[in-house]
Order: sequence, then structure tokens, then C-alpha cells
Amino acid sequence: MPVLYTAKANVTGGRDGAGETDDKKLSVTLSRPGGAGTGTNPEQLFAIGYAACFAGAVGFVAGQKKLETGAINIQSEVTLNQDDKGFSLGVILNVLLPALDKAEAAELVKEADKVCPYSKGLRGNVPVTLKANGEPV
Repeated sequence: MPVLYTAKANVTGGRDGAGETDDKKLSVTLSRPGGAGTGTNPEQLFAIGYAACFAGAVGFVAGQKKLETGAINIQSEVTLNQDDKGFSLGVILNVLLPALDKAEAAELVKEADKVCPYSKGLRGNVPVTLKANGEPV
């Protein structure tokens, strides 16, 4: 498969450090979730990245189906969990597509989940709950 893009970044100090992309377009101070630091945390960055990627997948599938979605808005939640086996993540994506009826929105979200690179990478490893206009898909 041809590579379309490679993102490169460097992080120093882990969750209490800093990160920057090689092109300097993104530079962030990092803090632990709920910590005293003023930076963002990896779960917040992941929530934004996944939502942005999924919105792109929704737009792509909608274009193929010639559907007018209106503005695509995604409310994302990423949980950091811990049990006796260690740490894990969980995700909820609520895709808001007010221009579509309930059935159309649900079908579009299901199809987008099949093509979204983040969804493919997480499938079978991280529980992801999908919603369309607030309703489970």
C-alpha cells in the first residue's frame, strides 16, 4: 500500500514533558490527566485526533454516497482505565449529523467506521462506542 503521509514528532519527558512535530506546526506542553500541570495530556490529543480522522471518514463516505451532511461535528471521549492487568483506553464518538435522519446518520457512521484508519487500528484492541446524533449505532 502506498504511503500517503508520515507524521513525525518528538516527545521528551513523557506525560510531564513536551512534544513537537518535526515541521514545528504543533508544539505542546504535556501534563498528566487531572494533574497540576498546565499542559494537555495524551488522551486529549488522541480524542482530537480520532475525532478529526473520523470526521474525514464520514465526509469521504458521504461524498461517495452523494449525501449532504451539513457540518460534521464529533464529540469524542477517551477514557484512561486501570485494572489489575494495567492500563487501557476506551472511546466514545458521538457523530452529530443534523441534516440526516436517524437511519441515514447511523448507516453513515457504520460505513465511516469501516474506512477510518484510527478505527481500523483500534478494532479488537480498544472498545469504541459509536453514536449518531446521540443514539447508539
